[in-house]
Parts: sequence; C-alpha cells; structure tokens
Amino acid sequence: MVNPGLFSGNKSVNSVKVSFRIPYFTQWGQSLLVCGSVPVLGSWNVKRGVLLSPIQQGAELVWGGSITVPRGFQCQYTYYVVDDNKNVLRWEMGKKRELILPEGIQSGQEIEFHDLWQTGSDCLPFRSAFRDVIFRQSWDLSDATVGVNHINVEPQGESIIVQFKISCPNIEKGTSIYVIGSNTKLGQWKVENGLKLSYFGESVWKAECVLQRSDFPIRYRYGKYDKSGNFSIENGPNREVSSNSSRIEAKYIFLSDGMMRETPWRGAGVAIPMFSIRSESDLGVGEFLDLKLLVDWAVESGFHLVQLLPINDTSVHRMWWDSYPYSSLSVFALHPLYLRVQALSKNIPEEIKKEIEKAKQQLDGKDVDYEATMATKLSIAKKVFTQEKDLILNSSSFQEFFSENEGWLKPYAAYCFLRDFFETSDRTQWGRFAHYSEDKLEKLVSKDSLHYEIICFHYYVQYHLHLQLSEAAEYARNKGVILKGDLPIGVDRNSVDTWVYPTLFRMNTSTGAPPDYFDKNGQNWGFPTYNWEEMSKDNYGWWRARLTQMAKYFTAYRIDHILGFFRIWELPDHAATGLVGKFRPSIPLSQEELEREGIWDFNRLSRPYIKRELLQEKFGAAWTYVATTFLNELDKNFYEFKEDSNTEKKIASKLKTCAESSLLLESEDKLRRNLFDLSQNIVLIRDPEDPRKFYPRFNLEDTSSFQDLDDHSKNVLKRLYNDYYFCRQENLWRQNALKTLPVLLNSSDMLACGEDLGLIPSCVHPVMQELGLVGLRIQRMPNEPDLEFGIPSQYSYMTVCAPSCHDCSTLRAWWEEDEDRRLRFFKNVMESDELPPDQCVPEVVHFVIRQHFEAPSMWAIFPLQDLLALKEEYTTRPATEETINDPTNPKHYWRYRVHVTLESLIKDNELQTIIKDLVRWSGRSLPKEDSEIEASRVSALSVTEAVSGKQKSASTTEKPVLKK
Repeated sequence: MVNPGLFSGNKSVNSVKVSFRIPYFTQWGQSLLVCGSVPVLGSWNVKRGVLLSPIQQGAELVWGGSITVPRGFQCQYTYYVVDDNKNVLRWEMGKKRELILPEGIQSGQEIEFHDLWQTGSDCLPFRSAFRDVIFRQSWDLSDATVGVNHINVEPQGESIIVQFKISCPNIEKGTSIYVIGSNTKLGQWKVENGLKLSYFGESVWKAECVLQRSDFPIRYRYGKYDKSGNFSIENGPNREVSSNSSRIEAKYIFLSDGMMRETPWRGAGVAIPMFSIRSESDLGVGEFLDLKLLVDWAVESGFHLVQLLPINDTSVHRMWWDSYPYSSLSVFALHPLYLRVQALSKNIPEEIKKEIEKAKQQLDGKDVDYEATMATKLSIAKKVFTQEKDLILNSSSFQEFFSENEGWLKPYAAYCFLRDFFETSDRTQWGRFAHYSEDKLEKLVSKDSLHYEIICFHYYVQYHLHLQLSEAAEYARNKGVILKGDLPIGVDRNSVDTWVYPTLFRMNTSTGAPPDYFDKNGQNWGFPTYNWEEMSKDNYGWWRARLTQMAKYFTAYRIDHILGFFRIWELPDHAATGLVGKFRPSIPLSQEELEREGIWDFNRLSRPYIKRELLQEKFGAAWTYVATTFLNELDKNFYEFKEDSNTEKKIASKLKTCAESSLLLESEDKLRRNLFDLSQNIVLIRDPEDPRKFYPRFNLEDTSSFQDLDDHSKNVLKRLYNDYYFCRQENLWRQNALKTLPVLLNSSDMLACGEDLGLIPSCVHPVMQELGLVGLRIQRMPNEPDLEFGIPSQYSYMTVCAPSCHDCSTLRAWWEEDEDRRLRFFKNVMESDELPPDQCVPEVVHFVIRQHFEAPSMWAIFPLQDLLALKEEYTTRPATEETINDPTNPKHYWRYRVHVTLESLIKDNELQTIIKDLVRWSGRSLPKEDSEIEASRVSALSVTEAVSGKQKSASTTEKPVLKK
C-alpha cells in the first residue's frame, strides 16, 4: 500500500482520473458519497468524503463522481447514503472495496469503476455456514485457472479495456465461468466464442477484453459451463455497460457485478434442544457427542442444518430451575450437563464403568431429571479427574485451551467455587468477594490456594466439553451440515458476567416482553437490561468476545429476541410480571407535553387507582380483609397500597407470609392475580430517574383508571399512546439497532438469523433486510394483522419458516387444543369443507410440513417433534408432553426428551424417505452425496435477486443464443 500522505486532489503530470459510478435510488434529501482510506477520499471521515451527483439513465438513477490521483494509487473505499449535512443514513455491508490502479496506466488516462451497492444479503454466501459447509467444495478450486492482478493488454487509440468481475460462491469442480453478450468479443451470445473468466480466489472470477467506443453500450450476462458441456446462463435481464466519457483518451472500465444471478439456494433443517436428544450412550440427557448421530440422521433425511437451543452453563441455583437454557451463568462456559463422562478417559476403572452403566438405566426416564443427571455426571467426572488430573492439566492440548480461554475461564471457575462454598449465587452473601477485582481473582485461582484442585476441576470439565463439542462440530462441517446455535438476549442477574462486568448491566432493572401472542400479560425474564452506553466505550467488546467464542463451534446462530437490539422492554427490578414496563431507549411523554394537552393530575394517573367498588368487584366478601391487610384508605372510598405491599414482589412476599400463617381467605394464586391487577391499574408510568417524564402503560384502555377519565383526557391519552408505541420511536430504534447489530454481525463469520416475533416496530424488517439478517416466520403467528394463519407461499426469501418453535405448542398439540381454530384452518388453509379430524393425523402433518418445504424462505426448519408426527407410530405420547417451553410460566421445567433414540431413527428408512421426498420435490437443496446432479443445477445463493423479486426470464428484446 502506498503512502496515503502522498496523494492530493491536485492533478499532476503523473496523474490519472478515477471515476465512480453506482446505480442507487435515494429518497428526497439523500445523496450518495464515496469515502475511503486516503485523504482524497476523506481518510474514513465521511464528512470529508466525495459527494456524487445523480444522473437519470433509463430506469436507473446513477450516481457518479471523480478524483484525480497519482499513478500507482491504491486504497480501500465504500459508499454511504447521507443527508444534506453529510450525516450517515446508511452504508454498504460486506468487505471494503479495493481500488488498485493497473500497472502500465499512463498519465492522463481515465479509469471508471462501475459498482453495485453491497447489501447485507450479498454477504451471506461468504458466511461460514455457506463458505465452509454448504459450498465448501466450491471454495476449494484447486483445479481452477488462477488469475493474477495484472492486465496484460493496453488500450490503443479509442479502445477501452473492460474488466468483468463476478462472484460465484457455488460452483462445481471442472466448471468454468463465461461472460457472453452482444459484442463479437463476447461471442455474440454464443458461449463457444464468449470470454472465459479466471479464478482469483474467494469466489471471484475476472477477465478483460479490449473494446471500441463504437461498441457501446454492450449487453451481456454471465454463465456456467460445466465439465459435461452444459451451459447455464444467469437469471434476470441482460446487464449493460456504457461509457459516459466523450474524451478521446484511452480508458479502463472496471465492472464489479456482484453475485451471479441464479435461482436462490434453499435448504432445510431440524431443530431440537440439546437436552431433548436421546441416544443409547447418553446419561439421562442429550450430550454433545450425540450430535454426530443427529447429523447422520439429518443427512439421510435431506437436511443441511441442525438447530439447538443455548448450550451455556446455567447452574445458578443448582436445582431444576437451571433447566431454563436462556438464563446463563456464563455466556462463555459450556454446560456440564452435556458432558459424556465415558469419553473423559480411555482408562476408566471398571468400578466407574459399572457406575456409569447403572446411572444410564436409572436416568433413562421419559423426561430429563435435571438435578439427578447433573449430580451423577459431576460425581463421576470428579472421580475420573482425580485419576487423570496431572496427565490432562500438564498436556500441551490443555495448556493451549487454557491460554486461549483464561480470560473467561478463571473468573468462571472462581465463581463456581464461591457459589458452592457459600451455597448461593447471591453475591451479596459472599462477603469481600461480593465485588470482583483482578487481585481477588488471582488469589482465588492461585496454585497455592487450598482449593486449587476444585478450581482445576472446573477447568477440566470445560476443557472436555470443548473437545467433545469441537469434535461434533467438525463432524457436522465435514458432512455438509450447519450447526446453528442460539444467542440468548440476557444473562442471569447472578452470573459470572454481571460479577466481572457490573457496569455493563442495569442491575436495578429487568428484561421482558410486552403482551403478545405468547402471554397477554407480558413476560418478565428477570435478566438485567444492558448498559449500551457503557458497552459502546470499547466498541462492544463483551459482545464481540461472546460471538467469537460461539463461532468456534457454530456456523450459524439465532439471535434471541432481536427486537431487544432495537429496544428492550424494561421493567423495574421489583416487578414480578411483564405488564408495567417501558421501552429503552424511547422518547417519553414530557410533563410539559402533557400539560399542553390539558393533562395535569399526574399522581392520579401514575398511581394505582383503587376505588371501593373495584375492591368489592374483585374480592367480593373478602374485600375488607384485602383492604385492611394490603391497603390504606387514602380518601373516602379511595385506597393506596401500604409500604410493605406497594410493589409486585412485596405483594407476593406478603401473600406467602399470610399463606404460611393460614390467614388467607381465598387461594394465594387468585389473590395474587387480583392484587397485581390493582397495582397495574394505572395510566402513566413515571420515570424513576426523572419525575417529569412519563410512559403510557401498555393497553391503558383496559384499565378502570382510564375508563373513569373524562372524554377529552381519554382522547388525548389514546393519541399519545399510539404516538409513543407506533410512531415517535421508529427512527430512534432504527439508529439504535444500526449501532449494535453490525457489531454482532462483524464479530464472526457465522450466518445470523433473528427471532423477530412479537410486537414488531415498522423499522425492524427494513433494518434486518439491510443488514442481511434472516427473519423467522411461524404460521400461527403471522406478521400481517389481518391474517389468522400465515401463508408460507408468500414468505420472503430472507426468512426461516417453521410450523412451530420451542416457545409454543407442537403442531400436534396446537391442532388438538382449539376445536374452532382447527375447523377454520381445515377450511381456509387446507380448503376442505369436511369436519377435521380431532387428532393431528399424519396426513395433516404432511400437508403443513409440505407447505413449509415449498415456501420461498431460504430455510425451512422443523422441530423434530413435528417431523416425527409424519408417522403414526411416533404419536402415541400425549401431544402436550412434547411442548418444550410454556412462556406464561417463569418457572417452567425444561425437560422434554424425544421418546425414540437416534439410533432407531437412523434405522427408520421409511421416515427418512418421506422427509427426503418432501425436500426433493420442494426444490430445496439435498446434501451433495445424495444428489450430485441437483447440486450442480441448484444455484448459489443469489440473495439480491430473491430479495428484490427480480427473478425474471431472459430479456425478450435480445435473447441469447446458446449452443452446447
């Protein structure tokens, strides 16, 4: 790279003109700008970049501009959309562009760079899921002719050198790339006379040819010529290149034509929690090494992907509550639950082997026994550790693992020791260790400490978990199967991460979700919300480290509750439910704003509105007991909560005390629900940090507090409610997501998919499309408000479609739980006027699953329970027992286990054939060893065409003539 300080915008005797040209439709007040690594392009300061000017060319708005640079110039650059003040509104995704002037260029000559805007979608084929797994053979083109970055021809007179460049991530060995077109140099649409491109690595193909000015404009397209002599031309209309310059000097045109336009790649996968897998080797729960069997079954069934729930350690409480996989003790440590103790050593003593065999029989139950399984595995692991600790801890393999991971491994081991020593994860009970410091950590993990062996045991377990998961992940990659992980939105309040990095979290708050499909009362997950301002100070280093760690094992991941990166539903830490929250960040209603609208009684609106009539209505004859126990009379017939009952958690605590003293006149659950309703009977939520700011309570019209207001106040508050939730926040939330999500995406090469269910702001889907994030579509939870059931055939390409997920009932259970809904689905979706079967018979399952296979979505991913329902013999278990999670129950026991072993599924050729036929006939990709012909015909990921809907046939005005 030449010294950027040598350049300026001044023309000299050794200077050349560099022009930029890019088609892009902007909105009013927007412009395009090019900025780069050198001063003449702003040195990455967008304010000093080069503004481009628009020209309407046919149906396109083309932006152009130029700079003058010395010969030998090279730099990086990218395009930005800016407003009139050069504030960045949008930028290109993907790698920065490389500008390298060709050798031999003469002073006074001109070079045009014709680019296409790079979206996040364009980057997907370069993610590890495709590069290293699906298209892995395409990236190993050892037999291809490799080009060099040197142009071997020089322009003469009025000739123009055009360099063609195209990216083709999915190409079989022995296949060549050609460009054919209207000019004789491009074969006049005949492939045998076309221009053959050379391979330049990383899926890029290039070639140059000399053309005359009179040849322009030139129409062309790219195509593949395989080793069997078949030529397949790219989709869409003809491409076109023209020269805008009227100068007579010779020049160069460098075309960056993006991706070859082909039928979008579509694949299928299976989803199952790690703990739900059953094999003949496991101890009561699925284990990392079982993934090899699951991968084998997936390949035989035609799947390219296996999706898991989070697999990080959740051992906060050391009881079954820890079965909740989204409440991480550490976002870096793996869960000991998934350890295969038999694989810890090749020299396990016979007595331990017998103990393992006995445990296998005892733990082989219908569901996971979390506590017994954890206790058994840790007990056995400690015995093996005692035998082999010196051998393992002194090995070069362990030393390498420790060196790469000690940043999180040492705090994790120290935390586990303190948790067990003090018998609690509540750090306030840890004395001087309640607050973390590096000095305290080093003393805790010191080799001289009395408990050093305990610390080393935690190292040992994590080391073996790493080895076992790495083995399974490598096996999946070699089989062409993507292993997809899950990135939880939060961490447990009592976690290693909040101990070590307390400033990164708002510990006086709780994370949740407003009322939605999953829970009409909202959800309170109990996680502290993030302090994004603090996280930004080191460019979100904690997130970057988290994604880097995850990428060691996975090639794709699901972003849990991606809406949280736009805005999070924040609740006070004293809340027990998820209803009375507010969005962070958000623009509140100011006291001045409300007063201008005639709203002034803020205490009346922001405190529980409790009238005697309401108490009598809710509690009947017990209302006087409730009033004297929990309330104080404020005015005549009006009440307020007592100090010991003025939050949801205080209410729950007091109720528990009353129940233990047998003082309750009604059931504890019923009283709790009604008392919570009283405390939630407010219209506005006052900001605890600024009493002059307010937030409308979700569904405020449902409250009696709102109903008792005058009509003017009701109308004002309804309008402000709608503005707060659906209007005023959109730009703020968009900007917030564009600060945080690109950091996640750039932290690894994994393919990112976002769980975008729930109350969706209008800014979410455009941002996800812009960043190349794949969304989620569940048929029973359509995004369209006027639909009861989603229409899979209308899903966009940039989606994962599924009939159900872990947060809702399975397809069978959903079918059976609501007779009226079942009838509507049978009539409106399955188009039958007959009465539907009461049970979800295999024919119904086949119909629904086929719908999803045939959807345009990039991925169709099915819970294993739904796939098993394709065969009647796998439906003997009650459907309700197959549900993984109940979002309405914060203390749900996550324990579902598949009732059939993976070994048995692998032997079930009938089920594999049913599924594989569905894959094959839907046009989705099959694993290559099953369909070499299909793999050569199905295109590479051509996201741009799929997203924009420009999948057209060849131009009717100038059809290519193809000869084999």
